[in-house]
Amino acid sequence: MNSTDRPGCPDSPDHPDCPGSPDSHGSPFRQEPTPRDEAPQFVLPLVVRIERTAPPSRTDALETAARAVVVMLSDDRSSGDGEWAERVRDWQDGRIRKVVRRARGAEWRKASELPGITVAGAGAEVRVFPPVPLDGWPRELSKLQVSGTELEDPDEPVGDVGPDRALLWLNPELRMSTGKEMAQVGHGAQLLWWDMDEAGRAAWRDAGFPLAVRTAAAGRWAELATSGLPTVRDAGFTEIAPGSVTVVADHPVRKRIFPERG
Repeated sequence: MNSTDRPGCPDSPDHPDCPGSPDSHGSPFRQEPTPRDEAPQFVLPLVVRIERTAPPSRTDALETAARAVVVMLSDDRSSGDGEWAERVRDWQDGRIRKVVRRARGAEWRKASELPGITVAGAGAEVRVFPPVPLDGWPRELSKLQVSGTELEDPDEPVGDVGPDRALLWLNPELRMSTGKEMAQVGHGAQLLWWDMDEAGRAAWRDAGFPLAVRTAAAGRWAELATSGLPTVRDAGFTEIAPGSVTVVADHPVRKRIFPERG
């Protein structure tokens, strides 16, 4: 589930300093070639636990994967002089890539012994690892399956998601595997993290990164995709066409377009 995303800018999509704008040559989310393509390329590995007899629900897995990404970004080991900081910087200096693999039983136990962070949802478990080179995966992870990760929701997620939760909206017009969706909502959570000021990040982190993933109603999607909120655009390496908008991300602390949610 490998993809590269590109954010929209909340204030001015065409401003040269806006990540993802036409003149933002340093953005890791641009689809045309940039100097970032010449840097060593790293990937953020995520592994979802899917036991044959008790798989997690789809939405639970999506929300847990999204939280895992920001848990990794906020961890002290990922910044400053932390033990993972150099790899995180190298990863962010190139194209921003995430790959979701699945494991069960002994595979999960072996993966859990590697340095990383396990994030638990209602029933889902996702382990996120510090970035690795594209061609330098640990053996315990490289042999895990990537394609074909499919999960289901027993019931359609409905109801109030709460006033303090980030909202990651999936494009209702695209069909993606669950693994691909996990990578995409992980991108969306990362964009929100980057878009917040320090006070917003601290409040979100201290609350445990509450968030919800929902598929937008068909009539609402066009509004969301042109709202100026951070958007994820897929690079087209797998499953969908390049440039497809997969996720729109929002958080009440931003109060940019939907103040009623704050």
